[in-house]
Amino acid sequence: MLYKFKSKNAGDLIMLEPHGRHILEVIGKDPDGPGIILPEQMLPAIAALDAAIKLEESADVDADPAHGDAPGLRQRAMPFIDMLRRNQAAGTDVVWGT
Repeated sequence: MLYKFKSKNAGDLIMLEPHGRHILEVIGKDPDGPGIILPEQMLPAIAALDAAIKLEESADVDADPAHGDAPGLRQRAMPFIDMLRRNQAAGTDVVWGT
C-alpha cells in the first residue's frame, strides 16, 4: 500500500505504507483512510517531526548500527516537511489517501 500526499503548492509525494503511517502517527493524524492537514496544523506537525528526528538520531548514536545505511526518519520526512512549509506559507491544505 502507498500513501499519496497532494497539495496545490508542491508536487505529489508518494510514500510506502510503513513510512507514511509513521509520519502521520508522529504528527497526530489518523493514518487509516484519507485525511487533511490544515495550514494552522502544519507548524505543530513540523515541530513534532523535528522532535522525532532528534529522538531517533540521539538513539542511533547510543546503539549499534543495526540498520546499516538504511534511510532514517530525517531522509524520509524532509520532502514532507518541505511540502508542509510551502503550503503553510501559502495557506493551503495538504491531503492524503491510500
